[in-house]
Amino acid sequence: MASWTLDDIPWHAFDRSKVTPDLVAIVKAASMVEYNAGDYVAYLNNVFADDPRFRKAIEGWGREEVQHGVALARWAGCADPVFNFEESFHRFKDGFRLPLEATSSVRGSRTGELIARCMVETGTSSYYTALADSTDEPVLKEICRKIATDEFAHYALFHNHMRRYLQAERLGVFQRLRVALGRIAESEDDELGYAFHAANNGNAPYDRKAAIRAYQQHAFPRYRNEHVRRGVKMIMSAIGLAEDGPAARAMTWLVLALLRLKTHSLARAAV
Repeated sequence: MASWTLDDIPWHAFDRSKVTPDLVAIVKAASMVEYNAGDYVAYLNNVFADDPRFRKAIEGWGREEVQHGVALARWAGCADPVFNFEESFHRFKDGFRLPLEATSSVRGSRTGELIARCMVETGTSSYYTALADSTDEPVLKEICRKIATDEFAHYALFHNHMRRYLQAERLGVFQRLRVALGRIAESEDDELGYAFHAANNGNAPYDRKAAIRAYQQHAFPRYRNEHVRRGVKMIMSAIGLAEDGPAARAMTWLVLALLRLKTHSLARAAV
């Protein structure tokens, strides 16, 4: 059961003077991805077909994710009254599809699937926290705070089930690390890129590299050190390593360095 509804959002406080075009562009894209949770529910129901406990949990997860998409789309409509969410989402669905026919995890095991989901929730909880911290628009700030709280709870949901499956599948640290890094690397796949394109470029031809670059140019500068540190702790926990150990410190340093380098490179490319 969701802890909030659209009626809990102070829509009357919307402040157009605090809206920027880059913010609207990435919120539109985020609304596509969140609203598409129904496909993920279908996929996970196939993978965990004989686990009613997990399937019940995932149905609730899916409803909350869809609500995130609805809230973000409504805000985007306030910021850009000509934004047509239904039309944009239809374009997104036409161009990006999940392997809904799969009956086993594309990660090689159910534990691997749950680790991958932990990585996604790590990314989303960090992302919406960064959005909330980087905007002064009060309605979006409240929406993103609520979504970030949900995403952290979703991480805990997948983490708890991952620990349950680990008892049988016994994936070692290096196997878990490989799955985690593989899923993190997919952050530059077509899902976000096509969502950004579908939400912002109308019926223009899809340019994958340009769409991903534009999304990153708008999103990456919003991250602060504390967002990265918290995210690394969540990754370490899913892998099975100490959250404040040497590996965590090294990964935090590496991620911060790469983020700064990438942000600088994207800024130069924009100029």
